[in-house]
Amino acid sequence: MKITFLGTGTSQGVPIIACHCDICLSNDPRDKRLRSSVMISASGKNYVIDTGPDFRQQMLRTGVSDLEAVLYTHEHKDHLAGIDDVRAFNFINKRAMPLWATERVQQAIRREVPYCFDGTDYPGIPLIQLRTIGDVPFSVAGQEFIPIRVQHHKMPVTAFRTGDFTYITDANFISSEEKEKIKGSRIIVLNALRRERHISHFTLNEAVALATELQPEQAYFTHISHQLGKHADVSKELPSFIKLAYDGLELELG
Repeated sequence: MKITFLGTGTSQGVPIIACHCDICLSNDPRDKRLRSSVMISASGKNYVIDTGPDFRQQMLRTGVSDLEAVLYTHEHKDHLAGIDDVRAFNFINKRAMPLWATERVQQAIRREVPYCFDGTDYPGIPLIQLRTIGDVPFSVAGQEFIPIRVQHHKMPVTAFRTGDFTYITDANFISSEEKEKIKGSRIIVLNALRRERHISHFTLNEAVALATELQPEQAYFTHISHQLGKHADVSKELPSFIKLAYDGLELELG
């Protein structure tokens, strides 16, 4: 299994429009962060978690020509806005794109691209098939995913575990019951927005504490704001088993 970080930035990305802070002006390519998303490649098939506003750019950058399905964590715009661009895969792969989401997120998808559901069949619109994520593990083209419920303030978010890999974004609370589904993962990805407290995201210290509690072989932090600091500087502060993710980073799980 290979994991590719398509984007590791927060909702505005990094750099932020019109910002002239040291992080946004950094020349380090690791400080250039598109909106958060990840691609999982296994058994010759590719799966993407979330299609944010940068989805088109992310797919062009990876060079992939086949996408098996998209899985959605929640309905915020920075995780949903690129949905229209799945139509490129419709054309190349000659099939509709399965979109896996909770019923709540499916409602948001219908609001986001209503022309896909109004029955007009206008030429060129995305061909999508909504598939429902419940509370039990599900299989997508032979790859099993375990849904994990986390909280983004008052909004429910779905994290995913597949094999020894767990991906969590946009969370600030995980119940003890849901943590049990994560434990034993070799690699865990967590959101770590900034140093200061935030109403709906883990801070750097909170993410470090949670990673330490869950004890993976390796943890990576994503959904990073320019407020966190430069990649090179923050990396020096982290325990040896924790790293900041960056756009384009690839991980191999045997």
